Amino acid sequence: MPIRDPALLQLAQRRRLLVKICRDCGARNARTAVKCRKCRSYNLRWKRREIKR
Repeated sequence: MPIRDPALLQLAQRRRLLVKICRDCGARNARTAVKCRKCRSYNLRWKRREIKR
């Protein structure tokens, strides 16, 4: 069921794509995170947001 409302679509994309990923354990963390919630590592990266073709 696709989302038709542009405001809700933007909110959903932000929720799904603006997260940080731990390079050690692969856990998803909040965008405000400084260290991993699971393994306490500081080795975080932003989730890739480009569409791969």
